[in-house]
Amino acid sequence: MRLFLWLLALMAAAIGIAVTARFNPGNVVLFYPPYRMDLSLNFFVVLMVALFLLLYAVTRAVRATMRMPARVAEYRQRKRERDGNKGLRDALKALFEGRFGHAEKAALRAAELPENAGVAALIGARAAHRMRQQARRDQWVARIADDPAMKTARLMTMTELLVDDHQPEAALAAVRELNASGTRHIHALQWSLKAEQQAKNWPEVLRLVRSLDKHKALHPALSARLRELAYNDLLSNKAHDAESLMRVWSTIPSNDRVKPVVACRAATALNARGLHDEARLVAEESLKANWDERVIRAYRDAAAPAGSGALLAQIEHCEAWLLERPNDAELALTLGSLCLKQKLWGKAQRYLEQALSDATDPPMVREAHLKLAQLHEALQQPEAAANHYRQCALATIL
Repeated sequence: MRLFLWLLALMAAAIGIAVTARFNPGNVVLFYPPYRMDLSLNFFVVLMVALFLLLYAVTRAVRATMRMPARVAEYRQRKRERDGNKGLRDALKALFEGRFGHAEKAALRAAELPENAGVAALIGARAAHRMRQQARRDQWVARIADDPAMKTARLMTMTELLVDDHQPEAALAAVRELNASGTRHIHALQWSLKAEQQAKNWPEVLRLVRSLDKHKALHPALSARLRELAYNDLLSNKAHDAESLMRVWSTIPSNDRVKPVVACRAATALNARGLHDEARLVAEESLKANWDERVIRAYRDAAAPAGSGALLAQIEHCEAWLLERPNDAELALTLGSLCLKQKLWGKAQRYLEQALSDATDPPMVREAHLKLAQLHEALQQPEAAANHYRQCALATIL
């Protein structure tokens, strides 16, 4: 429709010009002595229009010629941008596909464009890292070491890659540099946590876990496991004496103290340093919140001296627990051992035989036989004692 209207307008203009020119008798005289030139007005108008078009064409040609270098430069720049952006897209696609060699080659093409050099270097570093080419990875990162705009991205990438490469000290150095620049966010804390865990810096692991828990950035199961590992290492440190161990224990939150793994490790460490009263309190608090056989074993090892009120209190606690758990072999073994220490021979024999009948774990069977052998030996029953010693030896071999 638009073409039809243009044709109609041109035809109307042509007709108008033809009619006007037919009835135009005017002429133009160009006089320059001794020369004279007579032209019709119509021819003169056509000549002026042709001259104008010629001048316009010459001007456009000159301008186009003068702009040619700039246009060539623009074309080359557009081509570089097109090739660089295509290389960046190809590099990302190959990286996500797991074709790391192709990704690194495409990153080289993308890096030819200055605007893409930073991102292309990070892609190339990741690709080289996945191919276990640490030297090439470091070369890629070195390309953007002086680029302030890529500092955060560079440090975060290096932290992740170094943690994956099990170089926690280097990763922590990158984290410290990142923190010095004032950048603190959740992802950086998560990678810091992994680096501190690899470095076995458990106090810092605990601090980071608590910080991430506030932001709900850790799965509860992972958080609990990391806390247990940290507490286990802190409480198992043989460099602690009784006083320093109690200081460590006082820093543990109350809700973590009653967890079986933590309580068992703490009670074991306290028993090893002769703090049996404290070990019993730790075990009893934990057993009130969460029943666990490991804590019962630590409670058995924390037995008070024979004839003391504390030992009688332990026996009472165990008898009350046994009413709630009549088939618990570990509890029966503990109660029998405490009664044996208190020289309650009848109760000791009854509970130890109950533990022996319910036990399925070879170490528990061996300990029950050993306690029964000691009991019969104390009662001057050498044949029964010898029999249990023999059964204990067989359980040890099996």
